[in-house]
Amino acid sequence: MNKYLIFRTDRIGDFLLSAILIKSIKLNDVNSHITIIASKKNFNYIKSFNSVDDVILLNNKIIDKIKLIFKLKKTLFHNIILHDNKKRSRFISFFLKTKNKISIYKFSHKSHIEIIKIILKILNYEFNEICLDILEEKKESNFNEVNFIQLHFDEKWENNNYIKHFIDIEPLEEQLSNFLDLLISKSSKKLIVTTGLLPPKILDDVIEKKNNKNILYYKNLNFLELEKIVVKAKILISCHGSVSHLAAGKKIKQIDIIDRSYNYSKWTEHFRNYNFIYRTNFINLTQQVMEKLRNF
Repeated sequence: MNKYLIFRTDRIGDFLLSAILIKSIKLNDVNSHITIIASKKNFNYIKSFNSVDDVILLNNKIIDKIKLIFKLKKTLFHNIILHDNKKRSRFISFFLKTKNKISIYKFSHKSHIEIIKIILKILNYEFNEICLDILEEKKESNFNEVNFIQLHFDEKWENNNYIKHFIDIEPLEEQLSNFLDLLISKSSKKLIVTTGLLPPKILDDVIEKKNNKNILYYKNLNFLELEKIVVKAKILISCHGSVSHLAAGKKIKQIDIIDRSYNYSKWTEHFRNYNFIYRTNFINLTQQVMEKLRNF
């Protein structure tokens, strides 16, 4: 049995990239045993993957790092992969026994799918396109709705709660209400609106005033609950984030709203059924979304 230790001490979206690497390792090495060092943000979600044999939570206090080092030193890992490129991961791995240590530090300027292929090449493994289907191992979603378009409306739509130098796309209440109606009429599908644990107030206000059986609203969702909806959607509309990687992992058609100031292609080069538009004022954004929908 070859033992692999992979550091992924960041966020859920980042781990979904590592899920491609993990599936690739399992495909090439059927006897592999994979341990992930996780953060508080992605620990519970990583545990939902059967391809991961063990998940260890990294707390960021120095005493916790030292305890973790002593725990990991008891095992000889054949391969240690620093897939998060974090200083804390490099620090811990410095003290560990391994036959092969792979850091992505020198390759961090490349796209994330290129980095995965480089890691596999170092391991003398082949990359197979089927490894992009990272959610195949998950249980079938028990979400009952079908034939719907999903709008994921989170803090990225609110200017005061997101990156200040990004273009402001925050809608007025009337604009958002009209947008929801247009999504239904242009797609000829039911609309499911989702948000995370901090629902934007404007969304609550708009949905409360709606009396439309074709609009369903799910809020206060954790990521596993959100996953069950995304994987059943016909189309996902969202500002780029973890849900974008879910859609890509199931070949879900998506309209990804991104900002011109950032190179998203590093993250999305491997996406399937992918469409994007740039952040702009909400009136223009609405027009561009509707144009994309007409082409689906």
